[in-house]
Amino acid sequence: MTNVRGSEGASVPSLGRLSAVPAEWANGVEQSRHLATAVPGPRSQELLARRSAAVARGLSATLPVFVERAGGGVVVDVDGNRFIDLGSGIAVTSVGNANPEVVSRVQDQVAAFTHTCFMVAPYAGYVEVCEALNNLTPGTHEKRSALFNSGAEAVENAVKIARSFTKRQAVVVVEHAYHGRTNLTMALTAKDMPYKHGFGPFAAEVYRVPTSYPLRDERDGATAAAQAIAKITKEVGPDQVAAVLIEPIQGEGGFIVPAPGFLSSLANFCTQNGIVFIADEIQTGFARTGAWFACDHEGVIPDLITTAKGIAGGLPLAAVTGRAEIMDAPHVGGLGGTYGGNPVACAAALGSIAAMHDADLPSRAAAIGELMMTRLRAMQERFPEIAEVRGRGAMNAIELVQPGTSTPHDTLAAAVAKACHAKGVLVLTAGTYGNVLRFLPPLIIGEDLLHEALDVLEEALADATA
Repeated sequence: MTNVRGSEGASVPSLGRLSAVPAEWANGVEQSRHLATAVPGPRSQELLARRSAAVARGLSATLPVFVERAGGGVVVDVDGNRFIDLGSGIAVTSVGNANPEVVSRVQDQVAAFTHTCFMVAPYAGYVEVCEALNNLTPGTHEKRSALFNSGAEAVENAVKIARSFTKRQAVVVVEHAYHGRTNLTMALTAKDMPYKHGFGPFAAEVYRVPTSYPLRDERDGATAAAQAIAKITKEVGPDQVAAVLIEPIQGEGGFIVPAPGFLSSLANFCTQNGIVFIADEIQTGFARTGAWFACDHEGVIPDLITTAKGIAGGLPLAAVTGRAEIMDAPHVGGLGGTYGGNPVACAAALGSIAAMHDADLPSRAAAIGELMMTRLRAMQERFPEIAEVRGRGAMNAIELVQPGTSTPHDTLAAAVAKACHAKGVLVLTAGTYGNVLRFLPPLIIGEDLLHEALDVLEEALADATA
């Protein structure tokens, strides 16, 4: 495999278990929370007005500020406010913003050439990223990879590949799934608003089955899988199914971790029936859950795996990786895209993967998870509105309900998130019911910043539930 373990002579900063962000990886950003103005400040308000006049209103905004700089575990806005980052651009900047390994490789590549299109005049970086993916993803079988621009595009191509290999049409997905915003991936996605509402008709031959949602269905993994398999068998027919597509931990659906045995039971069913098992690891992949991929926790080896987000340190890149015989099924020319595997994005990916290796970010994500789960479970003891604390590694969430019931409390989730933003902590919401607060800090964030962010969260919960 080509070098993805760091540039020659590059010094790897000591990150320890949860030590502070080293200066080399902080991008010149002070690693502390600071509010210079109200949120949003005057310069952000000016830009918000310009945005309203220039940008289509269909694009939402979580944090009502404009970012000027970011590094380590902090983002800085145009008014000088510093926010502790518990979002990572939705699990993208796992190695931190402007990671030196990423920046160095990107600068070298931009100076050499920015684009030729791999299908027109290929280049080594594309091959090197594919080699790295074939080596890192679960399983020791022979693999192939193909590179694309976004997670949704990777999912679309995984479905194309599965249909080409099996000569079947049906695709099975699960409740609460999120797979993207293109026409096919909207069909695969479960949630209507804001993802699907008013955008149909959607692609055909997509079937939805029950998933494992331990808080709300109280079934063990094998029982939940049996119910899903029964629905596939009775309503679709296994010999009609090209692929079963699932997130090992559901992202937009609310960071739902399935009960043990659910994923493995589905994967075994697929193997027995010639169905391609596709793991959508776009949000969970690349060290986020305390392993390189979330499937590793269950010992599940998918036939195909889709990746994006954390792969390239913030540049747009996605991939489908899988069994060689499946990946090679489409005819020559059947896969591709003008920008897929752009050389600059490939350079960023090689830098990002090197940084993850050298700093052992899977172990650091596991340590982040231990800290966060301990703090969040202590909050659960204090606030009856927290129905469940869940997650793996640096991918954690709390689900909020009306006390004493299972009724989702979406207004509380929105209020707490807004209060955190006003106090200088960036948090995200999620969930089919909009009642989940999710936390995705950069994997290089320091322990002090994490504790401070969780202190702010606890204050916001106390104020909102008083």
